[in-house]
Amino acid sequence: MATMITEECINCGACEPECPNEAISEGEDIYVIDPNLCTECVGFHDYEACQAVCPVECCIPDPNRRESEEALLNRAIKLHPDKQFPSLAQLPANLSRFRK
Repeated sequence: MATMITEECINCGACEPECPNEAISEGEDIYVIDPNLCTECVGFHDYEACQAVCPVECCIPDPNRRESEEALLNRAIKLHPDKQFPSLAQLPANLSRFRK
């Protein structure tokens, strides 16, 4: 699933600099996440960075965009061609919330 930002967003901007994929931007009324750039931080953290810093907990999984750990890691690899990522089989627990 890509992460989404709900209408409860207070437009504080805390989430935007935390995203390793630059998927978060300021929308008209609230911040928004581009689902084509969101990897749920797979390959970077064992948590979703936007969720971790959101003071009103409005960064949630989008129930309409369920994606596998493999799909999210493949997206991270495509978005960051200069970064070395471990293979899915070698992905350590500290780089994916799926491994908790």
